[in-house]
Amino acid sequence: MSDSPTDPDQTLLPETPDLDGAYPRLSEEQLRLLEQHGHRRATTAREVLLRAGERAEHFYVLLSGQAVVLDDIDGDQRIIRVHGPGRFLGELSVLTRQVEFVTTVIRVPGEVLEVPARELRELVLRDPSLGDVILRAYFARRGLLIEQGAGIRIIGSRFSPDTLRLRSFAARNRIPHRFIDLESDAGADSVLRQLNVDSNEAPIVVWGHGQILRNPSNLELAQALGLRRVPPKRQVVDLAVVGAGPGGLAAAVYGASDGLRTVVIDANATGGQAARSWRIENYLGFPTGISGAELAERAALQATKFGARVIVPAEALALDHDVDHYTIRTNGGDDIRTSAVVLATGASYRRPPILGLEKFEMTSVYYAATHVEARTCAPGPIAVLGGGNSAGQAALFLANHAPRVYLIVRGPDLGRDMSRYLVDQILACPSKIEVLTCTEARELVGEKYLDAIIVQNNRTGEMRQIEVHSLFIFVGAQPCTKWLNGSVAMDKHGFILTGPALNGAHNDAFFLETDQPGVFAVGDVRSGSVKRVASAVGEGAMAVRFVHERSVASLPT
Repeated sequence: MSDSPTDPDQTLLPETPDLDGAYPRLSEEQLRLLEQHGHRRATTAREVLLRAGERAEHFYVLLSGQAVVLDDIDGDQRIIRVHGPGRFLGELSVLTRQVEFVTTVIRVPGEVLEVPARELRELVLRDPSLGDVILRAYFARRGLLIEQGAGIRIIGSRFSPDTLRLRSFAARNRIPHRFIDLESDAGADSVLRQLNVDSNEAPIVVWGHGQILRNPSNLELAQALGLRRVPPKRQVVDLAVVGAGPGGLAAAVYGASDGLRTVVIDANATGGQAARSWRIENYLGFPTGISGAELAERAALQATKFGARVIVPAEALALDHDVDHYTIRTNGGDDIRTSAVVLATGASYRRPPILGLEKFEMTSVYYAATHVEARTCAPGPIAVLGGGNSAGQAALFLANHAPRVYLIVRGPDLGRDMSRYLVDQILACPSKIEVLTCTEARELVGEKYLDAIIVQNNRTGEMRQIEVHSLFIFVGAQPCTKWLNGSVAMDKHGFILTGPALNGAHNDAFFLETDQPGVFAVGDVRSGSVKRVASAVGEGAMAVRFVHERSVASLPT
C-alpha cells in the first residue's frame, strides 16, 4: 500500500457527503447501546480496520480521527470514501458474512468504538431503530460500490462465454465488481503483466489483496467470497427451501422469523427470474418501482437477519425420504436433512425452435436482460422475443442502451399477456422500439456472431430479415423440476401438483402441499399458480403456516 492515502501528516480530506442515508451518524442513545456490547480503543495511523478479501470480525464507529475507504484490489489504489467522527464503517458484508470488497484504513489516528460483528447482527434483529439505520446505510453503500465499479476484478473477453457467466453471477448476486475487457480496455494488458497472468488463462478474477482465480466455477467464486453458509453436516433443519426466488425467499423469511431452523438454496443466485427484471413497477409498496435484483437482495438479507442460511450456488439433485426426514442432495455435496421442504424452483424460459439458435447461444443469445448483457450488446440493434411482462421490461430497459429494439410477438395483440403500463410505455417510444406482432423468429444468420434474424408473419407468411446483433428470449415457461425425478406428483407439463389438484392422491393435503406430506410447492413451479411476484411471495408465506399445521397434524393423538 502506498503512503499517500493514509499519510498522517496530510491535512484532513473533505468528508464524503451523506448520500441518500448511506453515511448517517448514530444518536447518543444508539452509541450507548452499542457501547454495552463493545469497547472504545485508540487507533493508529495506517491501521487497517477492514481489509478487502477478509471477513469483518468487528463493527466500527469512528469516534475521532479520520478513516478512508480504498479500492485497491488490482494495485490501482484510489480513495472512494472519507469518513469523520460519528460515522460507522463497513458495508453489507459485515452483516452477510461475505468478505470485504474494499479496505478501510485509519488516515488520522483517534478513537473507535469496536463491537464484535456477531453482536451487531443480534442487535440489528433486537433493536428495530438501530437496525433500520444500519440496514438502510449498508444497502445504499453496496449499491454505490456496484455503481462505481469497486470490488473484485473480472478480466476477460466480452465475447467469452465463461467471462459472461462470471459477470452474470456477480451481477445477479450483487457482488461489487469491475469488468476489464481484454478486447477494448487499453490497460488490460498491463494489468495482466502486473499480475503475471497470460491472456490465455482468462477469464480471471482478482480479489482481496492480489488473490487470483483462473476461470473459476461459480461455486469456487462463491466459496472464495463467502457467499455459502452451509449448516453442520449432521444437523437436521426444520425447513429447507429449494429455490431463492420471491416465493422461496418469502418462505425463508417467515420460517426463520417463526423460529424454524431454515436453509434456502439456489443453483444460481437469489431472486430467481424476478432478479433479472430491470424494474418491477407494479409490486405493492414500491410506487417508483424497484429492480428485481435489489428486491431479492433485501429479501435475502431479511431472511439472514432472522437466522436463515442462504446457500448460493447449490444445485438440488434429488429429494430423498426416510422414515423421519427428507434429504436434499446437492451438487456441492452439502446434503441437507430436513423435517419440511418448500419447493420454489420456479420456471425457466423455453428454447424456441429457431434455426441456428444453438450456434449463437454462447455469443449473441441471452435469456436475461441486466446491465451485464446490456453492456455486452451495446451499441448494436437488438431483438427481444416474447409477449409477456419480462419481454416488455427487457425491451424498455434495452432501449436505453441500443439504437433500435425489435420486440417480436407471436400474438396479434401486445396487451394480451403484458401489463397495460408496460404496453403504454412501449407504444410511447416508437423511435426506439418497433413492435412486430403476429411474427415468429425462424432463423439466425451470421458467422461467429449474430448479424441478422429472419422472421415470418404468421398471418401473411411474409418473410423478413432484420439486422440485429443480439437476441433476447423470453418465451414460455418450463418448470425446473427434472431434478425431482418423479418424487412428487406433477401435471403433464412438469409443474408440481398440490392440494385439490392431487385428486385424492393425498386426501388431507393442505392447499400448497404435494402428495408427499410436509413437502410444499410455491410460485411458478406449482401447477395453476398465477405467475406473479406478489402471488409467489404470498404462497411462500402461506406455506410456512402449512408447515406448522402439518407438524401439529403429525403429532400422535
